[in-house]
Amino acid sequence: MSRPKLKIAILISGRGSNLQALIDQFGPQVANSPIEIVLVLSNRPDAFGLTRAERAGIPTVTVDHKAFADRAGFDGAMDAAIRKTGAELVVLAGFLRLLTDGFIAGWHDKLVNIHPALLPSFKGLHTHARALEAGVRFHGCTVHFVRPDMDTGPIIAQAVVPVRPDDTENSLGLRVLAAEHRLFPQALRLIAEGKVRVENERAIIDDAAFAGGILYNPLGA
Repeated sequence: MSRPKLKIAILISGRGSNLQALIDQFGPQVANSPIEIVLVLSNRPDAFGLTRAERAGIPTVTVDHKAFADRAGFDGAMDAAIRKTGAELVVLAGFLRLLTDGFIAGWHDKLVNIHPALLPSFKGLHTHARALEAGVRFHGCTVHFVRPDMDTGPIIAQAVVPVRPDDTENSLGLRVLAAEHRLFPQALRLIAEGKVRVENERAIIDDAAFAGGILYNPLGA
């Protein structure tokens, strides 16, 4: 017997490039998708990601944070809108608001984020510039379950890109973004297929392929 589709709500704040990658993999037009996107929610009414969702026939809603006196009220309104759809997993795809501990607790192990760095390194903002400043040879992105401390939580999947000698913040960021667009759908597919479980604050992946070998940057002679 096939598994029922995992119902997800996606939270965005801007142009929604990661949202588009998820629509391309799991949108209404995709046959045999293990995921149903039941809602795209934005805190900004002018977010272009809302247009992407509407074009794909996905329900949208705006919960403008400016209309609320505090974060708790804003998060409560979001939570109500999300739960109304029957969503089972909340996905942060470029959502630029800090969530309250209460919201995070209410979606424990059901709230997923993508961060443009190899956590636990370079938490927070300006990750690409900081990676270049630190002189690392590899950079990348991380999909993880969300915890109250910023950019923490069990790591589900990571993608690595090499840092080149001539990289700028923009060139490195574009390469990481391309990796995000591949990694995010893969990580959500693993969750939808029931292959991800959390034990002792570690995400354990069952029945998945894992990369082998050693990566070098730069390559030796």
